[in-house]
Amino acid sequence: MLFDRLRLWSVCAVFTIAVPCGGAEPMEEAPAEPTAAAEDAAPEAHPAGDGTIIRLDDRFDALVASGAVIEKVADGYGFTEGPVWARRGDPDPYLLFSDIPNNVVRKWSPTEGASDYISPVFEGDPDGRSVGSNGLLIDAEGRLILCEHGNRRISRREADGSITVLADSYDGMRLNSPNDAVFHSSGALYFTDPPYGLREQDDDPDKELDFNGIFRLLPDGTVERLGEQSRPNGIALSPDESTLYTANSDGANMVWYAYDVLEDGTLGPGRVFVDANDWDAPGAADGMAIDSNGNLFATGPGGVWVIAPDGTHLGSIQPDEPPANAGWGDDGNTLYMTGRTGLYRITLNTGGVIP
Repeated sequence: MLFDRLRLWSVCAVFTIAVPCGGAEPMEEAPAEPTAAAEDAAPEAHPAGDGTIIRLDDRFDALVASGAVIEKVADGYGFTEGPVWARRGDPDPYLLFSDIPNNVVRKWSPTEGASDYISPVFEGDPDGRSVGSNGLLIDAEGRLILCEHGNRRISRREADGSITVLADSYDGMRLNSPNDAVFHSSGALYFTDPPYGLREQDDDPDKELDFNGIFRLLPDGTVERLGEQSRPNGIALSPDESTLYTANSDGANMVWYAYDVLEDGTLGPGRVFVDANDWDAPGAADGMAIDSNGNLFATGPGGVWVIAPDGTHLGSIQPDEPPANAGWGDDGNTLYMTGRTGLYRITLNTGGVIP
């Protein structure tokens, strides 16, 4: 997700959000007004192990304890992404995450440490592209779902290690490079498809779609176009599935959008949920996790932004490296964060659902 945005920072072009045909359109709307607590509180930055914690709103204290510590648990990678907890309930569960430039899915176990899980993800000549996997998920049957850059597809790893392709095209044209995804209780998979896996991104001659989309993959294999953004990236559903959140990692329009999920599963018009364009710090609006109360833990400039359901930025969790994604692990109250070269975690007073 953020890996190829490092190249994007050098590009000064402004990307226009186009109107999707028959889908949701992001619209520039004002984010929620900050609460009085947020307006009155001065930022409080505190060292916290392998990083720093910034408190902006009193509500943050109920989520992140005053003694919370950020811990680096593994390092030495190229650029990490897509953390997902696997084999919940087993005697030895573990975390899987992508190491994009090294074209490997890594495994980290609390008892065995770090190892390779899938190597390589993409077989063939990278030809200057970022070909590893990005977002990872676990489905209802415990199988690994991969957003693959190099193969430009959503795939599923079966119990025997074989790969099943779930989606690689829309309307007869190849997808760009699926980035992140989230399951709906209906079994549908919502996913984003920016061009980060293409060497020249929007200008790449192999790009077949003339937009960067938000899609829904139905259980019958149908791929539906729901909307588009200039750089759709991280994606998450609210606990009641009434709202779909997406990150836009475009350096010219770094925001999180919120879409109402309609009765038929399509999306209403997008609205700006949080605008991060004025925040001067390394990082982007990227991957995210959401807790059981609807608070977003969204990787953004400076670290993981903790955002209340009303859109207030409550505070930030800042590992020593800017994180690109986050996911729940252990008992559901540990937030794992993939930084640029390392894997970090923090135990919180809140938590989210683990598949």
